[in-house]
Amino acid sequence: MTAMMAWPRRDGRKGIRNVILVAYLVECAHHVCKQIARPFDESDVQVIGFPGCFPSDYAQQMMEALCTHPNVGAVQLVSLGCENFKKRTLEDAVRASGRPVNVVTIQDVGGTASAVSAGRNWITNVKADLDQQDRIPMDVSELVIGTICGGSDATSGITGNPAAGLAFDRLVAEGATCIFEETGELIGCEHVMAERAIGDGLRNEIVKTVEKAAVYYANMGYGSFSNGNATGGLSTIEEKSLGAYAKSGQSGISGIIRPAQRPATGGLYLLDVVPDGPPRFGFPNINDNAEIVELISCGAHAVIFVTGRGSVVGSAISPVLKVCANPETFARMSGDMDVNAGRVLDGGAQLHEIGTEIYDKLLALGAGGRTVSEELGHVEFVLTYKAGSEENPGCHRN
Repeated sequence: MTAMMAWPRRDGRKGIRNVILVAYLVECAHHVCKQIARPFDESDVQVIGFPGCFPSDYAQQMMEALCTHPNVGAVQLVSLGCENFKKRTLEDAVRASGRPVNVVTIQDVGGTASAVSAGRNWITNVKADLDQQDRIPMDVSELVIGTICGGSDATSGITGNPAAGLAFDRLVAEGATCIFEETGELIGCEHVMAERAIGDGLRNEIVKTVEKAAVYYANMGYGSFSNGNATGGLSTIEEKSLGAYAKSGQSGISGIIRPAQRPATGGLYLLDVVPDGPPRFGFPNINDNAEIVELISCGAHAVIFVTGRGSVVGSAISPVLKVCANPETFARMSGDMDVNAGRVLDGGAQLHEIGTEIYDKLLALGAGGRTVSEELGHVEFVLTYKAGSEENPGCHRN
């Protein structure tokens, strides 16, 4: 296998992509960002942003984490000029990370045309510099990998999720950092999961974290269970949870992290995406894309996405490796899938072989390979309001 090569960042991290972000700081600047990025469609110049005008500590932390992500080489910020987002704070954070950053304020430069021109000119210049950057070797132990499942059905917990778990086990054994989440889909597994905690204090926090998710969803009046899950053969949230839990593998759990928080060391981490306290701003994550963004905010270089019913999404910042659990779905949607874990059901492969295939494809992403969603141009991004969480709940390792 070709060795992984990465772009070094001045903050000491390494990226497997060299993305230039064009980030809107309120929805009013979104169109200008799309116009700025349009001439660079094939050049990893991607649009992200936060649409709200009201202040949000959560969005501020997320944008700071995303704009200083290791896969990001430079950032063009676009402000309308009157929103509440703290653009200078974000600009300072990006600059402190050693990445080039530029701010265009639409109201100050004279409107849409001037803002688009200013943004394109800056990106043209900075891209020429980024294209000259040399890559350096990257070890498996330096990888950060996230995993989620979406569009789950009865096959997800039998093939795709256990195979992802095997890949996680191998990565953790080699010193990498792996992150799983969806505490609302781990309900019923909390005590079994707690037995894998590294440390007595963490054991109790894992149980409390999942119990918090159960209460939150109960108060919202709707669990993390879709019509499609039922059509796909799942009957209860507990049954869905057993399948979702399998993608975490069997390694010891080193800690619990929150969105925009980076694990300090290698190991396996649970991402707690459910805010503390009573529900505010709706459901913890409104769709799979929001969950992917939160995994990336924790530093994920790539995300394993296990699906049974089928999904087509990707990401603006990190590759999304699609693992299809259902052989019938794969037959219909093979053009959107990277791995056919459904082969386990028809005797075409063993689970450990699929786990190895996932592992190999993740490393190939660091050697220049691309996912199917990248080839198809999927660059989804969702960031909405969410209530903050306690800064030091006592279980985080960093």
